[in-house]
Amino acid sequence: MPPFTIGGINLLPEPEKRAIYAQYIPKQLLEKYNIPPLTSAAGHNLLQFRFANGSTDVEMRLFHKVDFPDPILYAHLTDTMNGQIHILLYILNDPDSPRFDVDKMPNGSPTKFGTLQRNMEAEKLSLEAGLAPGQVRRGLRMLGLAIEAFESFVTELGHDMYFVEPLYYHNAVIFERYGFSYQVGKRLMDSIHTGFKPGGDLNSLLDNSTPFRKPEAANEIRKRSWAIHDGILGESFTNVTMYKRVGKQAGLNTAPDCKW
Repeated sequence: MPPFTIGGINLLPEPEKRAIYAQYIPKQLLEKYNIPPLTSAAGHNLLQFRFANGSTDVEMRLFHKVDFPDPILYAHLTDTMNGQIHILLYILNDPDSPRFDVDKMPNGSPTKFGTLQRNMEAEKLSLEAGLAPGQVRRGLRMLGLAIEAFESFVTELGHDMYFVEPLYYHNAVIFERYGFSYQVGKRLMDSIHTGFKPGGDLNSLLDNSTPFRKPEAANEIRKRSWAIHDGILGESFTNVTMYKRVGKQAGLNTAPDCKW
């Protein structure tokens, strides 16, 4: 029988592992950047993995050209305790857009996308350029296609659902709009929305005390996320886990009447 977990796939010979994991790359992404067949020597150099035998997770980076600093697709997957697929991080980067060094300090030390430490000047420029927290470049607007490809991958492994860990508030809202539901965190999301309403505890903290706490953030998903990243909750945005059933829409909306 074929493997149905990340740990099982990682036990296979490298060519087989690469072929299986390449299935969740949207074909439209490969076509957009004229990426050569991933089984060819050129394709092999553009598609990089960390998937050691015995590990239960995999990191994948797909580059559109050799020596470019950022992948156009980065994914980090792992197994849950009961063998389900869990997406820890999934990023689509537009390589033709400007880069903002929110992922590293001026001295080069990593910020872990602002969760460990923050490059405030880079974050301010990123905010002004219309990006959301954690983005080093503009996204590719291909999440729908990516979800479609990923669900085919999940189905091939014999699963009918999968999990995702939204790193930021805006990620959770976006996942809602693509049909995800909450395993953990729905109450937090509802309380955040209530807090940003007029008279709410979070609304009162949008006092222009930092560039990330503008009053207009009350009604904008992206700027809410920046305010939360800036610590307006009094704690980090954590302990939110979402899931999606393949081919189904949960229909949740914890931020009604709130624009991007």
